[in-house]
Amino acid sequence: MLKASDIMTQDVATIKGSATVAEAVKLMKWKNLRALIVDVRSSQDAYGIVTHTDVITKVVAYGKDAEKIRVYEIMTKPCIVVNPDLGVEYVARLFANTGIRIAPVIQGSLLGIISESDILYKGDFLENPKLPLLQREVTRTIEEARSLAASYGPTSKECLEAWAIADELQAEAIYQEGVNPPEKTAFQLFCDEYPEVLQIHHKELMAV
Repeated sequence: MLKASDIMTQDVATIKGSATVAEAVKLMKWKNLRALIVDVRSSQDAYGIVTHTDVITKVVAYGKDAEKIRVYEIMTKPCIVVNPDLGVEYVARLFANTGIRIAPVIQGSLLGIISESDILYKGDFLENPKLPLLQREVTRTIEEARSLAASYGPTSKECLEAWAIADELQAEAIYQEGVNPPEKTAFQLFCDEYPEVLQIHHKELMAV
């Protein structure tokens, strides 16, 4: 599975919040970038971001003088950030849910920047669509859990651990498909066959 760090752009430009919008635009043109990361002032500060859209909608659209407007007046801060270990499909979902198109990749420090273009042109969703892969993994883990039940018993530690994985994967597959959940999951059907498993499962939940 590709991660954000695999497709992010490492050549990221930063700018101070006190810089003028004119300076920001010049830097964008020079580096051919759609966004700049607004640098932190201290270790307790948050990163910000200023984009082409900010300049167009907050400065150009109102005829303001870019030489007199400061970056901090139009930037977004704190901005949404991406962990470098986040799977690319989850980055895409983050973008879809928040409406953003670009975000800094941060883990302690600024590592890079990731955009819709990175996802589109560097991602592997054409070659390896995630949902079919996930569905195959769900089938495999369910078969493994049932095999362990036959070998070690339905209430064995090995079997219950395998079902925990299978149940989590099936839930994720249902979520990604965006469909209504089935009346019963594979694990619930298994519990119908072996009611003692459900009793142990409830006890474990109560103990957490």
